[in-house]
Amino acid sequence: MKIYTTKVRVLPEIKQIRMTFQSVLENLTNPALLFFALGILSVKVKSSLSIPDGASKFISIYLLFSIGFKGGQELSHGSVDGTMLLVIGIGLLSAVVVPMLTFFLLRRKLSVANSAAIAAAYGSVSAVTFITAVAFLEQKNWEFGGHMVALMAMMEAPAIIVGVTLMRTFEKEGVQQKLSTLLRHAVTNGSVFLLLGSTLIGFFVNAEQAQGIAPFTTDMFKGFLVIFLLDMGIKSGKQIDGLWAKGPTPVIFAVVAPLVLGTGLSLLTTVLSIPLGDKLLLTVLVASASYIAVPASMKLAIPQANPGLYTPMALAITFPVNIIIGIPLYGGIIGGF
Repeated sequence: MKIYTTKVRVLPEIKQIRMTFQSVLENLTNPALLFFALGILSVKVKSSLSIPDGASKFISIYLLFSIGFKGGQELSHGSVDGTMLLVIGIGLLSAVVVPMLTFFLLRRKLSVANSAAIAAAYGSVSAVTFITAVAFLEQKNWEFGGHMVALMAMMEAPAIIVGVTLMRTFEKEGVQQKLSTLLRHAVTNGSVFLLLGSTLIGFFVNAEQAQGIAPFTTDMFKGFLVIFLLDMGIKSGKQIDGLWAKGPTPVIFAVVAPLVLGTGLSLLTTVLSIPLGDKLLLTVLVASASYIAVPASMKLAIPQANPGLYTPMALAITFPVNIIIGIPLYGGIIGGF
């Protein structure tokens, strides 16, 4: 008697969804993410846990320096080509388009000032989200170009200018600074200046000189990232409760916007012939929101905008959404094609 067996064919789409879901689950056991959650929990249980301001500032300087230096090293080994220009072009275009979409979407529910400030924040980028994505790439052994670090720094200024321009256009009063002053402030902002400077230094030093400080720039990176995300968790936990009191619109936008932008762009990058690492970092840059450089600029340019709105939106909601769900989701989409 012959027994016939039937093989069940798993559709590529179902297999991809399963792999993406597994990637998200694996990310939940990532030490950096768990320490971020520990920081939030410490606030909820009213623990006295805290990271001294001086230590937190030092760690952030170290992370930016390390990313910039390694990016400069990678940049020195490459050359300017069409692929690089394409990636930079998409990134800069998004820094203009995203704030415009954000502004006109939120203006129905929020004031012009708040809409403009939020638009600038979401058109700009989060260096810490970028750094977390770099750690994800190292885990996946995906390569990326050094120009991605330069692009991160370049995307700050256009979003700030668009936000202020929208404010000038739709509310004649209230803009306190000239665009030239804001542009200079965006470029000389500490995080942007350090990124650009360390990228240039990494570009010019030779491989032997770079190897001499490799234990500091490479080996210690993940450990410092874990402590920094613990600090970010504490800061997020302190800000999120106040945001809920401002109505559902900011919270819903802060959750949905990064996932829509990130998923859309990650799907778009699947048709581009660029390295997987570049695809993910470009997606993360577009999906992230600034809670350092832009808030500092908005306090100068649009003081009537509520910093208790746009800062916690970016830090307390969009940032964890990206590192918990977004990065593995975008990586699953990109890596599956």
